[in-house]
Amino acid sequence: MPLPTLTPQFEEWEIALHGRRVIYRVAGSGPPVVLIHGMLNSSSHWQSVAQSLAGEYTVLAPDLIGHGDSAAPRGDYSLGAHAASIRDLLAAIGIERASIVGHSLGGGVAMQFFYQFPQRVERLVLISSGGLGREVSPVLRTAALPGMSALLSLTIHPRLLGALRTSGTRLRERGIGAGVYLQAIARALRPLENGDARQAFLHTLRSVIDMHGQRVSATDRLGLLESIPTLIVWGERDRTIPIEHGRLAHQAIPHSVFRTIPGAAHFPHLEDPDALSALMLAFLAETQPGGIDDADWGAVLAQRSPRSRRLGDAAA
Repeated sequence: MPLPTLTPQFEEWEIALHGRRVIYRVAGSGPPVVLIHGMLNSSSHWQSVAQSLAGEYTVLAPDLIGHGDSAAPRGDYSLGAHAASIRDLLAAIGIERASIVGHSLGGGVAMQFFYQFPQRVERLVLISSGGLGREVSPVLRTAALPGMSALLSLTIHPRLLGALRTSGTRLRERGIGAGVYLQAIARALRPLENGDARQAFLHTLRSVIDMHGQRVSATDRLGLLESIPTLIVWGERDRTIPIEHGRLAHQAIPHSVFRTIPGAAHFPHLEDPDALSALMLAFLAETQPGGIDDADWGAVLAQRSPRSRRLGDAAA
């Protein structure tokens, strides 16, 4: 009689960094892979993917500051601040280098993490990533407008969230893909019942998006990833961030890999976690860890930048 297959545990841990509560989840053993969630998401949204990777890798997924069950202090919610918080978490628990995976906002954080701490990145995986173009859904542009804090406090109500969850469950049971979205929205909005979490969400949103679209771009630095194996994944039905952003990034990043998931929209890790996990496992197995030492970073920048010159020479 075959032994039952045990599902790897995706255990929740807590640590205090700079006097603030940080929650993260861990599964498996092996080379480290860090999963960075998107806006209004949390580490728990990675559960299916984490458990698929856990047979061969140590998977770590933090709740970004102001998201999930991590603290939501008054402070800096820029991409750089999120990247620094992840660096501090990894240092505190003894992870020196890792493959970094980011979804949506988390993709922007992942790219910023590489830019700030290139010596800590072995591979990069960008899933429906932000920071690769201006266009973004009207819903997110609207949410960045002034006055949204008061509107959110009026509309986020337990009865509304319960109705969304129930509708999502019924749609999923009938095989309708929109059910995944409704469930994801209900999970995402639940923390916004808390005023500090609402403010953290709006600070994070406005650091990357305004009424005109995405205001932070990594497109001028993508060439720096030449020595870092990079996988770009997009849902073919994504209406939140255009798939064209992924195609253009693939063209700009030397040796990168671009893959799409036909049945997925903006949340491949929720809509088709098996397909996403298969792509990631293949990529991790088929590539060797990249790396840029601190001593080499200047040379990498010099290759991609014009030579410096004295201003006095320019005026002569």
